[in-house]
Amino acid sequence: MPGMSRSTEDPALTSARREAVVVVAIWAAALTYTIGYCALFGYGRQAADLRFVWGFPDWIFWGVVTPWVVCALISLWFGARFVRDEDLGEELPEPVDELGLGG
Repeated sequence: MPGMSRSTEDPALTSARREAVVVVAIWAAALTYTIGYCALFGYGRQAADLRFVWGFPDWIFWGVVTPWVVCALISLWFGARFVRDEDLGEELPEPVDELGLGG
């Protein structure tokens, strides 16, 4: 809200913002690495220079597969260690329709 200082900001919003910054930073690092590595090692190569790692061309394995695995592991660790449930306040009663079914 305009005029609202960070000290009076909802703790759930503060936590969500901090988590979003970390996630975007991880994404940006992975994107930069992937594009940089693939651009440097994937283009302009001769077929004779091509090596395979677990069935993938080496530049795909190190430039795409490895960052995906690393990001998945970082995400699991980050979610388990730092992402917390926040109290969202009192739960509102569920609206009941004319048949008494709710919603």
